[in-house]
Amino acid sequence: MSLTTQHAKQVQQEQAYDQLAQKHRPKPKVLANCLKAFFVGGFICIIGEALNMLYGKGFGYPKDVASSMTVATIVIITCLLTGFGVYDNIGQWAGAGTAVPVTGFANSIASAALEHKSEGFVLGVGGNMFKLAGSVIVWGVFSAFVVSLIRTLVIMSIGG
Repeated sequence: MSLTTQHAKQVQQEQAYDQLAQKHRPKPKVLANCLKAFFVGGFICIIGEALNMLYGKGFGYPKDVASSMTVATIVIITCLLTGFGVYDNIGQWAGAGTAVPVTGFANSIASAALEHKSEGFVLGVGGNMFKLAGSVIVWGVFSAFVVSLIRTLVIMSIGG
């Protein structure tokens, strides 16, 4: 049997296997998943708004301080829930609803820190907790630089 014939036979077998696997693969429940993500993400945002109102109107902090305190509180709550193993269960059930807000970012950092704590605080936790989040941080800094550069060039060109 020639090499070309063997290759063609292998491709046929792979296609047959893919068709068989596709037949037995469970169908995703798109609508249910979207609704769960929407409601859980919305609930997280409602908690954020409630905290923002509490810090702003309840405690009398200025709007920018109240917003910063809200984000910090949500990050702390997410890290605690991740540490206790609760957030992963919520994320498994709700999907993207927990990954989109700042909670997903906090969860990624806390999960990596927990995973590498046996290697020590400096080389384990400190060295590994920003591996996943590092790309997000780098992209954010780069994007901020590009937007600032464009803004500066536009302002300079219109003489403002």
